[in-house]
Amino acid sequence: MSNQSFRILSNLRRLQLRQSQFRKYGPAFISRWQSTTHSKEERSRRLPDDGVTLSHFISNSQSNSKPANEQGEDIGPIPISAPLGIESSQFSNRVLKFHLKTYGCQMNVSDSDIVRSILLDENATFSGNQISFEETQEEMDADILLTNTCAIRENAESKVWQRLRELRAHDNKNPLEKLTIVEAEEENEDRLENAVRFSKKKKAQKRKRIIGVLGCMAERLKEDMFKDGTADLIVGPDAYRDLPRLINALAPKPISTTGQPLYETPMMERALNVELSFDETYADITPVRANPGDVSAFVSVMRGCNNMCSYCVVPFTRGRERSRELESIVEEARILYEQSGVKEICLLGQNVNSYHDRSENAILTNPALETAGNEDDHSKKDIYKAGYQTSNDGFSNMFRLRGGAGYYFVDLVEAVSNISPELRVRFTSPHPKDYPPELLSLMAERHNVCNHLHMPAQSGSSTVLERMRRGYTREAYMELIDDVRSTIPDVAITSDFITGFCGETEEEHEDTLSLMDHVKYDQAFMFAYSMRGKTHANRTMTDDVPDEVKSRRLQEVISMFRTNIQIRNDELEVGKLRLLLVEGESRRSKEGARTWGGRTDQNKRVVFPISGETPECWSEESVSPILNALNRTYPSNTMIRSDLFHDFARSPKVEIQAGDYALVQVDDARGHTLRGKLMWRASMQGFHEMGLDQSDLGLFGSLLTK
Repeated sequence: MSNQSFRILSNLRRLQLRQSQFRKYGPAFISRWQSTTHSKEERSRRLPDDGVTLSHFISNSQSNSKPANEQGEDIGPIPISAPLGIESSQFSNRVLKFHLKTYGCQMNVSDSDIVRSILLDENATFSGNQISFEETQEEMDADILLTNTCAIRENAESKVWQRLRELRAHDNKNPLEKLTIVEAEEENEDRLENAVRFSKKKKAQKRKRIIGVLGCMAERLKEDMFKDGTADLIVGPDAYRDLPRLINALAPKPISTTGQPLYETPMMERALNVELSFDETYADITPVRANPGDVSAFVSVMRGCNNMCSYCVVPFTRGRERSRELESIVEEARILYEQSGVKEICLLGQNVNSYHDRSENAILTNPALETAGNEDDHSKKDIYKAGYQTSNDGFSNMFRLRGGAGYYFVDLVEAVSNISPELRVRFTSPHPKDYPPELLSLMAERHNVCNHLHMPAQSGSSTVLERMRRGYTREAYMELIDDVRSTIPDVAITSDFITGFCGETEEEHEDTLSLMDHVKYDQAFMFAYSMRGKTHANRTMTDDVPDEVKSRRLQEVISMFRTNIQIRNDELEVGKLRLLLVEGESRRSKEGARTWGGRTDQNKRVVFPISGETPECWSEESVSPILNALNRTYPSNTMIRSDLFHDFARSPKVEIQAGDYALVQVDDARGHTLRGKLMWRASMQGFHEMGLDQSDLGLFGSLLTK
């Protein structure tokens, strides 16, 4: 292929890419591209004025032989002799390796699965080039180093900055390879016709890795993430579909495969897309999980948050709430259960229990009763209020436009739990205002909807809660706790707490300690307050609690939790039979003291010892006849009972695998981790049908653990 052909192909690719970018993003993209490119480089990348225009390329693909511009004027023949029909297959498929590290919440974990799916799409084609990606677990083997970030606290951002500096330093010391880069300059076009002079413009460059920042920190800081050259690529949570195109623009492009490979200078040195969306949910993308063998899986059901709590940056980094269609969520959960062996689905969202499917199909299927007939007869308030209910009258909404037709969270939980009685369903992260009585009743009725509620209080003081704009008082929250425990007696309640919020007094801090002592949470996530930019607190309040006071109060909150959880688990868990979803060998298992573990319905971790390579125990089929006989009115004949135990003891044992349900009797509690004895392999239905809520199996229990 001649040098002129190389030039024409390069120009065509640039024209096509810029045209598609302008159609998709408009003038905003052009200004952004210019803002991230140095002026000298702009001049060096300017297209040569060889008489070839975009109209020539458009007309060349049409049937008429006479090229014309948009006004229909004849623009003359294409002023080149080389053919334009150069197929991308003439160049080898480019394979780029990426490494993806995730910080932060479960939503970031889910988003990383979406990013992985987008990059591993085998059918992605960009600008006439076929490009594909492979994931690697070794950072220095990667062409692209991606970090999915969290912006909820300053400490989280500090970790990311440190990582970016380390990655750039390692990359500078250990570049991937040397490439022969061809730089075209319009001032010296004659060189393109002379191979000798053309070769003088080739130069070997070290190929640097593309360092990309994804997620909330990228969205919050935007162009500031390019500081000190630590990042090349910035992509917000709603722009992950654009990743392949942006990476393609940053990566050197092959323009020759004969002899010594030649590469064209990348179109951009830095790339950014942090546009937030009103409708992006990635519903059509099947996530590629980092650990496909896990027995639990997150399913994202909604994105964004409308609550606007004064301390929280999430509405500014994740955007407004929007929910996926119910049918797509149920189908994803069904596939995970039936095809991937997943036994537990965790419905995921920033404010998950405010889920509201307002799609056309949802509105037609589940209309709001209050708006039947002529909508002109109803006010907007009535229309939006229809169908929505807070936890109790003490809760309010910062976002007023809630309610109306469609599916709500209780409808979603019911639909997912209908997939199978052996599929566990849990959800995170909710807001306390969105626990209507219907949801609590459903959880009490459905054995496969986990008895675990996360209810972030953030503070125990009504005055602090008002400054936080949480929409409830201490009294309303405590009333909700009472309602939950009366409806779901065996429920586990977890929470979040912030110490040292703006203006917090010692009296207000004591209110938090007293709330924790009253509720006795089963788990808590506790942090000192960290001021975040753009938030209501940042604009209107002063972060006036000294760091040493924040730290002292945080330690008091942690101490209160630890004291209470030990007392609570000693009273409620030790001696209890718990149905465990087995996850596999525990992290602290070691030779000579091997242990496996899993989680209970209440999301408490239980570990149990094993004697061999894998756990062995009795099966539910062997145990259930004996339990049924013992539960019935039975002759108190010790010989008959001995015969029953003798027959049972001769039945074979079965292996336990990750994903099995197993019955464990808890015999020790160490903080919020429980230890127990493996009893038998079970099913969720069998466990509840036999009413195994007793704490002691007596002689039979002793036999089982031998």
